[in-house]
Amino acid sequence: MSRIGKKIITIPAGVTAGVENNHVFVKGPKGELRLKLHPRVTVAFDKNEITTTVVNETNKQDRSLWGTFSSLMASMVKGVTEGFKKQLEINGVGYKAGMKGADLMLEVGFSHPVIVKPVVGVKFSVEKNIITVEGADKQLVGEMAAQIRKVKKPEPYKGKGIKYTDEVVRRKAGKTAAKGATA
Repeated sequence: MSRIGKKIITIPAGVTAGVENNHVFVKGPKGELRLKLHPRVTVAFDKNEITTTVVNETNKQDRSLWGTFSSLMASMVKGVTEGFKKQLEINGVGYKAGMKGADLMLEVGFSHPVIVKPVVGVKFSVEKNIITVEGADKQLVGEMAAQIRKVKKPEPYKGKGIKYTDEVVRRKAGKTAAKGATA
């Protein structure tokens, strides 16, 4: 049996869930999310609980699908109630971020500002040098945060660039430290 798959997902108050046209939907205060069901996975709804099962519990592929779908549905329930948030930090002289309507405008050492447009269901906010990406869909929030980081990845010598707030950038010694400064 899948340890993650057999866990029962509780549905909090104010959240509705169901199956419609081979898609699982979850509606809550932060929005609505949908997930296409795999033919080998079945979903059962009891009052305020979601349980998942698979066709064959002994098949390795079915067990992995079971855990994956259970985890995805737990993320959907968490997303429509609490939402997901990723924070990025800008480091570098003259590097800054700002909002232009709903779009994020980054000035990170290029000859022009880079504009990142949010996808539906994701919103940006900027406070000093911290960029916050928020939304109900965990995957979309992660993708947008990765797209912002990709604009100017942190470099290992001075640490300039865009990084996640909890990311640790491994620093390298420069040429003089590597050679041993001899004069």
